[in-house]
Amino acid sequence: MAPVELPESVTRLLWDTDASAVTWEAHRQSVLGRVLAHGDWDALRWLRTTAGDEAIRAWIVATRGRRLSRRQIRFWQLLLDLPEDEVEAWLALPERQVWDDRCA
Repeated sequence: MAPVELPESVTRLLWDTDASAVTWEAHRQSVLGRVLAHGDWDALRWLRTTAGDEAIRAWIVATRGRRLSRRQIRFWQLLLDLPEDEVEAWLALPERQVWDDRCA
């Protein structure tokens, strides 16, 4: 299977690293998080096509939505049918409150 090429809509999100050294196969979790947190519609469309909604769902559940804003978590909750009680618990975590309260 040929390596997955990262499109420009994704590589531009990797401004703090050498994007040419980042591969989907080796850096899937980091790329997933970066696209979910900062990607535009093109990057998100690419991610959904490449990784699939189940992989996105698994990443969000495994990280409890860390790196995502409250608004982004709510968006993915609706799109991926994430359990409301789980999402509420993530959003109530003390470590989130510091950031969420600061940005409110």
